[in-house]
Amino acid sequence: MMAVFLIMMVIFGVRDGMYSQSPREWLLTKLYILPGILIGLAFHEFAHAEAAYRLGDTTPKYQGRLTVNPFAHMDIVGFLALIFVGFGWGKPVEINPNNFKHPRRDDLIVAFAGVVMNFLVAVAFTLILRFYISGVGLTTYNMGSWQGIIYYIILYTIQINLVLMIFNLMPVPPLDGWNILTEIFNFRKYNWYWKVYQYGWIILMVLIMFNFTDVVLNRGVNFFLGILAHLL
Repeated sequence: MMAVFLIMMVIFGVRDGMYSQSPREWLLTKLYILPGILIGLAFHEFAHAEAAYRLGDTTPKYQGRLTVNPFAHMDIVGFLALIFVGFGWGKPVEINPNNFKHPRRDDLIVAFAGVVMNFLVAVAFTLILRFYISGVGLTTYNMGSWQGIIYYIILYTIQINLVLMIFNLMPVPPLDGWNILTEIFNFRKYNWYWKVYQYGWIILMVLIMFNFTDVVLNRGVNFFLGILAHLL
């Protein structure tokens, strides 16, 4: 059901994008955001895996998740959603909290690791963009020139990582934001926890349908872009 719903969203995303851009601009935009998606997903999930491994859980290592190879972390539905809809997710890193010395604290660290990594990647590429602009001396950004291609790839990498950070911080299961609140307030001790977790995807789909996610992402990305702009 979720896959069918997201496929419909992809179709509407393609339609809306084609109406707001020329076909050439639309295609170039999708190609330019691809590196940012691969980098963002790979580093996000790698951060979860690395944090869990360093805290004593070897599960991610045995599952081959201690890598920045994007294909080890790719969820095809989440990948397509990122390309066509503007937000998405990778294949969740499986962990075993029983392997942690301090389960709640360590699970909280693991949950934070992915979004912190996305922010650090955004900062790193902002600095790269700063030095690139000053080095090349760009004054205009033609999407068809090689200078413009590099510029937009870097810019979209920054934006995609901010999108991944903010989207995953939303307090809806199974996103990182829900896991963070769960460990801070110990939600698992309540009877309603597993019911909410079970229907998390439905809740998320409702929020998407009523554009709540768009509002949060737009405001959040613009806020952090404003902060990163000071680095430029």
